[in-house]
Amino acid sequence: MTSRPLTEAIGDAVERARHKDASVNERLKLVADEVRALSPRFAGAVDRLIARLTESGVGEESPAPGEPMPPFMLPDEQGHLVGLNGLLARGPVAIAFNRGHWCPYCRVNTAPLGEVHGKVAAMGAQVVAILPDRQKFTARLKEDSGAEFPILTDMDNGYAMSLSLVMWVGTEMEGLLPAAGVNIPAYQGNESWMLPIPATFVVGTDGIIKARHVDPDYRRRMEIDDLLAALKSAG
Repeated sequence: MTSRPLTEAIGDAVERARHKDASVNERLKLVADEVRALSPRFAGAVDRLIARLTESGVGEESPAPGEPMPPFMLPDEQGHLVGLNGLLARGPVAIAFNRGHWCPYCRVNTAPLGEVHGKVAAMGAQVVAILPDRQKFTARLKEDSGAEFPILTDMDNGYAMSLSLVMWVGTEMEGLLPAAGVNIPAYQGNESWMLPIPATFVVGTDGIIKARHVDPDYRRRMEIDDLLAALKSAG
């Protein structure tokens, strides 16, 4: 592995993936392949973490299609409170949970969400992203990605926890992440080493979930075509 922190070493791959004309998961695979090439040790730890989460069924108890989406009231990157009920008064909403501004997969996933902002707005729908980072870091992600949608702070993962979407990174990753250039306690303002499982919920104006994508393998996300189709049917 390069002597640079892993997050810096994969920077070129992240930028290529963000601008690649490909599906979301094809872009994410480009980053995953780069991580495995640069640090087989780190990639192996990720494989073990994901296997543990999959075996324990993390995320399976989160709200499912046909069920109401629990409301939230969270601050955006400028400190303004954004509530689900207020969003739904204007149209259906896609809610994307991300691990943090530092996560290369979340950075890549934010790009295609921004690319389809015009299509989403044209159908009277909206997108919001939720992550546990403090506001100065959500603002950094918004500026870096050029996102035109709100990026909300879920302090201490409180809302994600209420949805059964929170997991502990584990002892092995607690040791490896700082060496990779990731300081989760500084980003979140706590020492818990807890992260949300990346997930996307599409919610209709009636507050009912129309589609859901939850996967403990954070290297995979909901495809944009599926998101757009769900928003269209929810309108």
